[in-house]
Amino acid sequence: MTGENGRKALVVRGGWEGHAPVEATELFVPFLEKQGFEVVRADSPAPYADPAFMSGVDLIVQCYTMGTIERAELQGLEAAIRAGTGMAGWHGGIADSFRNSSDYLHLIGGQFACHPGKEPTAEDVGTQEHYFVPYTVNMSPEAAGHPITEGIADFDLVTEQYWVLTDDYIDVLATTTQRVRPWDPWHREVTSPAIWTRKWGKGRIFVATPGHGVDVLQHDSVRTVIERGMVWASR
Repeated sequence: MTGENGRKALVVRGGWEGHAPVEATELFVPFLEKQGFEVVRADSPAPYADPAFMSGVDLIVQCYTMGTIERAELQGLEAAIRAGTGMAGWHGGIADSFRNSSDYLHLIGGQFACHPGKEPTAEDVGTQEHYFVPYTVNMSPEAAGHPITEGIADFDLVTEQYWVLTDDYIDVLATTTQRVRPWDPWHREVTSPAIWTRKWGKGRIFVATPGHGVDVLQHDSVRTVIERGMVWASR
């Protein structure tokens, strides 16, 4: 059964369980259904390799951290986006997926490099919480009139701050800046995209780097940006 407007969303989730891929994606399923999508769930990228199925998918929501992707799956994903299927995701579920594929990195336009943590002598070394640091997501001038970010002001988080490697073929809607702290080996501040879009053939891609856990995804600004980003990306 398709959604009331005939659109289909494929939710691909899995990989590293630390990002709670099932719980995180289920957070957005009611919104997608309210938008009229039929939601199909998959626990691997295998559906990407089925061209007949993918031709009917209007939006891919991917939350699949690390893991691997087969050649036919990657080719199917790229072909679907090129033909008009949209893709959206957050944090490691899209920006740290499928490290075995440079072609995937090329498609998304940005790759997680690290999330610098607290001082190495901190008591929580070795835990996820060691990497939860306070930082600001700064909206770009282009964000003021964009349908994903219109009306969203700079906002502060305490969670993983992604340092990402990107190319010039992304449209940056927000950034975040890694400061230089006494224990860090870099010598000047580094600014990374935090929210970006990318157009690929007839398709659109949306990426937000905040989203380590459900609590971050429930932050008003983060959730609003992701919901709008999914709608913007969809065919």
